[in-house]
Amino acid sequence: MGAAGGGGGTARGPWPAARPGAGLRHAGAAAPAAGAAARGNAGRAGAVTLFPAILTQLLHAALLVALAPLLVGLVRWLKARLLGRRGAHPLQPWRDLRKLLRKQPVLAEGASPVSVAAPYVALAATLAAALMVPGFARGMALAPMGDLILVGGLLAVARCALALAGMDAGTALGGLGAARAMGFASLAEPAFLLAVMVLAMLAGTTNLDGIGAALGEGPAGLRLPLGLALLALLAVALAGNGRLPVDSPGTTLEPAMVQEAMLLEASGRHLALWEMQAALRLALWLSLLAAVFLPFGTAPADAGPLGWLLGLAAWGLKLGLLALALAAFEAAAARMRVLRVPEFLGAALLLALLGVVLLFLSNGLA
Repeated sequence: MGAAGGGGGTARGPWPAARPGAGLRHAGAAAPAAGAAARGNAGRAGAVTLFPAILTQLLHAALLVALAPLLVGLVRWLKARLLGRRGAHPLQPWRDLRKLLRKQPVLAEGASPVSVAAPYVALAATLAAALMVPGFARGMALAPMGDLILVGGLLAVARCALALAGMDAGTALGGLGAARAMGFASLAEPAFLLAVMVLAMLAGTTNLDGIGAALGEGPAGLRLPLGLALLALLAVALAGNGRLPVDSPGTTLEPAMVQEAMLLEASGRHLALWEMQAALRLALWLSLLAAVFLPFGTAPADAGPLGWLLGLAAWGLKLGLLALALAAFEAAAARMRVLRVPEFLGAALLLALLGVVLLFLSNGLA
């Protein structure tokens, strides 16, 4: 019986039995430590990813400020060479800016503080919009804010500041130029928004990085709505930058002026700011067209110095080709009458609208 009683009892080894719930307590204590380690690793990874994004954004800003006047000078020089003239050196806009920055501005007699604040507001808005447009790299620090609608809104702020400066001077030509510019904008802005709608429907987003990636990875070949959006954006870009055939930059014919008429009273440092704003606006539009319709060669923000150099070479090549195309177009085009400009911008509006309608029909939503 003793043997039976011993066999029926619980056998005990040399180690004490584990208490119930002890393993759960140890696992619960280890979980916060593992979570803290994971959060630390994620934070370090985020810092490593954020650093190249900030660095590429700063480099992009420096390149924009340095190259924008050079781009204006390059277009002028190429246009002069195509017309059989020698032309000024491409660095001439930088020399003009340096001279103007050393001079004090002279305000009109009846000018208000609007004339003082307007060039700074326009330059800040244009620079902010230009920084959101991808250049040699994608995924920069401001890439999440790079929305096409926001870029258009900032350009509209700069345009309004220019019109207010033209009207604030109190001259007849300044008011006439402001009225013409706002009249043209009433047709250019809807065309721009409809073109943005086409791009958003094709790419599924209005973010410039997303649009470039979607269109670059999409099927090869010409898509009719995309081509119509391109034509509409080209017309809006020509009107927004005061280029032929809408306006003639640097014209001396006062009744035919549009943007130049609003700057007749600007001088000194204020004129330098307006010239820099116009150069940044041209660089912005060329970079935007390159980012959307020529989305090749753009380096990721974390690609490293070698990838950045390759992206910079591709970006410079695209800007150079677009500058050459603009110079060739202006060398062959003539300035249209002011009364014909609404027809030109109305055609751009209809092209963008047709692109939207074609997309709705192709998606079966009409």
